[in-house]
Amino acid sequence: MLSIRWRSLLFVPADDEMRRSKAAASGADAVILDLEDGVAPAAKSVARAVIQEAAAAIAAAGPAVVVRINAGWLAALEDLKAAIGPNVRAVMVPKMEDVARLTVLSDIMGELEAERGLPPGHTGLVVLVESPAGLAVASALAACPRVIGLALGPEDFAASMGVAPTPALLDLPSRQVALAAATHGRMALAVPLSIAQFRDVDACVAAAMKGAEYGVTGALCIHPNQVRAASQAFQPTPAELDLARRILAAWDNAQAAVTTLDGAMIDLPVVLRARALLAHARS
Repeated sequence: MLSIRWRSLLFVPADDEMRRSKAAASGADAVILDLEDGVAPAAKSVARAVIQEAAAAIAAAGPAVVVRINAGWLAALEDLKAAIGPNVRAVMVPKMEDVARLTVLSDIMGELEAERGLPPGHTGLVVLVESPAGLAVASALAACPRVIGLALGPEDFAASMGVAPTPALLDLPSRQVALAAATHGRMALAVPLSIAQFRDVDACVAAAMKGAEYGVTGALCIHPNQVRAASQAFQPTPAELDLARRILAAWDNAQAAVTTLDGAMIDLPVVLRARALLAHARS
């Protein structure tokens, strides 16, 4: 079972105070303070300077805080120095294609945690898969000890393929990210829809629900519409919870290897799914 389960992670430019405040009140499970694409090159030093203050304010409002760093080594080092702190739950690393690189970033994070009096492993890693090369090593990336989630970056992935970020393109990599993440008990953040399509609420809900059917556990968001869609898609319905409780009751009453409920077979895998669903609802 996942140790951390965030249904919605909302991006916000780290240097935009007004949008940070709105994100904190959006209902998202986590807010991603972006130091990469959402911040102009000339503003990155200013954005780094406000990370800890912004993280404290957002965490006090309820959401977990993630910081997306830049891909280049020098920028990433400066970003990590700004990001590691008591209120930052995870760092998101973009364009990841190399396990050795991820290991080095994790080691740097460990040194910064020790320097700042934080327990080892305080800061998780959310890995962005944004190319076919990254997808090819997705399981190895997810296996790294500090990783808590694996995410598909739909726009960059489509750009690396030279095509539009359509559901036809994103469906298979979303499934592959879900499989790689599940292999190692990580969050899978890979809705098969362009993240730019935030105005079509029905499409957002449908894509998130489709992802949930094959093991996706949450969504990257750039708008509150997507947060609401993810909250709906990745939370068990009352009917699903009721069925799970009835399955467990039937199993306990039968005290057998196989029983039935409403004409359907109940065996151990069915029971395990029901237990997981109820545990998810409580988390």
